[in-house]
Amino acid sequence: MTRGTGRGGSPAAPSSTDVARLAGVSQKTVSRVFNDEPYVSADVRRRVSEAAERLGYRRNNAARALASGRTRSIGVVTLGTALYGPASLLMGVERVVRDTGYALRVVNTMEGDPAGIAGAVDSLLDQGVDGIVISEPIDEAGGNGDMAPRVGVPVLVIGAPPFVTAPAVLNAGDGADLMARTATEHLLALGHTTVHHLAGPQRWYAARDRLEGWRATLTAHGKDVPEVVTGDWSAASGYTAGRALAEDGDVTAVFSANDDMAIGLVRALTEAGRRVPEDVSVVGFDDIPVAAYVTPPLTTVRQPFDAVAQEGLKRLVHAIENPDADPLPPSDPPIDLVVRASTAPPPSRTTPARGRRTPARRQGGTPAAARPGGGAPQH
Repeated sequence: MTRGTGRGGSPAAPSSTDVARLAGVSQKTVSRVFNDEPYVSADVRRRVSEAAERLGYRRNNAARALASGRTRSIGVVTLGTALYGPASLLMGVERVVRDTGYALRVVNTMEGDPAGIAGAVDSLLDQGVDGIVISEPIDEAGGNGDMAPRVGVPVLVIGAPPFVTAPAVLNAGDGADLMARTATEHLLALGHTTVHHLAGPQRWYAARDRLEGWRATLTAHGKDVPEVVTGDWSAASGYTAGRALAEDGDVTAVFSANDDMAIGLVRALTEAGRRVPEDVSVVGFDDIPVAAYVTPPLTTVRQPFDAVAQEGLKRLVHAIENPDADPLPPSDPPIDLVVRASTAPPPSRTTPARGRRTPARRQGGTPAAARPGGGAPQH
């Protein structure tokens, strides 16, 4: 087929009329195919798609936006950090949004800026996005409802409570407490009398959820709830916490709120003569790529970043394109405990515990900062 030419003799971009002519259908049918309208046969969809691909046809999204009132773009509000969890979740969201045919617009917030989310949402709304994903893991407002933004488009909140007002507010990725329960139950099933917890900073929703899952599991099993040691997500803070925990000969199992802290913890325990897992078992959280290659390979809970993004974006796109329909129901997040070599049954009671004994810790599970080594996460 010969295409027309534009100014300077350059070939004109193919139009939907060209696609219709090559596919042997009407221009209206081409429009129905690209708008995913019903009542178009699979054969017709195939012919139109093949014709468009052969011609190199690209839809005019600006014209479609004018006709539909939508820009076919989704905005994302995310914390500007290189930490594994938020960065991996953003990558998952980017992959899924691209597959949906929507454009992606990202605005980063900075830790310590209470007005950051509201400002980011306003910026995205000014760009005319059809929906917004809020992947903001920190409670900057301190529970202050006055900071909650009001949004005129559907919103998906990932890994945090629904703190916005919008035509549709959806949640995804809020199963960290269940994953923490699984990690804690794994250690109890091995025979440990209780499990200590190395928590993340408590302004992070994920850190709170993991702590609550750990505490609820110990309580449900009638186990003592040791004092919590808190880090800042970094391996350095895990190392500091590990030096303190190594001095307590009663510690035989630790659930760490992320893998980086777990790796630092294992290093400190090993240096203190507390073998992992013979003397102390350690479970992490995330399953970062290096977790399988440290010594010993780390037992951990794998975060389902891609599954959370896939399900959440599917529900958000449905809310955008079907504003009068009921929202799609959420599904339970997959829980994947990856058992490696850092966990084992506790040492025999007849075997002298390594490390210096200290007085019993008080009960209750109130977070106590790891000494020293606190501070902001290392990005």
